[in-house]
Amino acid sequence: LKLSGVGRPRCPSAQGGGMSLKEKKTKMPPTAKEDGPKRKTKRTQSYSSYIFKVLKQVHPKLRISKQAMSVMESCVSDTFERLAGEANRLCRMTKKETMTSREVQSAVRLVFPGELSKHAVSEGCKAVMKYNTNPAGSAKPREGAREG
Repeated sequence: LKLSGVGRPRCPSAQGGGMSLKEKKTKMPPTAKEDGPKRKTKRTQSYSSYIFKVLKQVHPKLRISKQAMSVMESCVSDTFERLAGEANRLCRMTKKETMTSREVQSAVRLVFPGELSKHAVSEGCKAVMKYNTNPAGSAKPREGAREG
């Protein structure tokens, strides 16, 4: 057997082009239509960019592996689900239709233990204050974003 340029052994019974007659008949037609409407790809929610930004704030020289990022992603999404579920239960118990920062703060106190909940509440209050002091219109537009 002689090896062709691609690195696969060439079939001795194949004539000419390297493809047997059977392979030529079973070739599939192209599935995507070029003139048809394009489908939007569904975006998956991910916290990885935010985790990476926090890592660089805390330890600028450290890197993170894909597996470690996956573990962190699972941890953050699990925590978010727990907090959202608890805040939802608090809203239903008080018969309120709108979830406010008060319900979220109470959920944090119920889900996180002791000192951790105190730190989380203070950081959350700081974030809400920062959000409220910055009016919606005066936020800096992202670079490359169009105005209008």
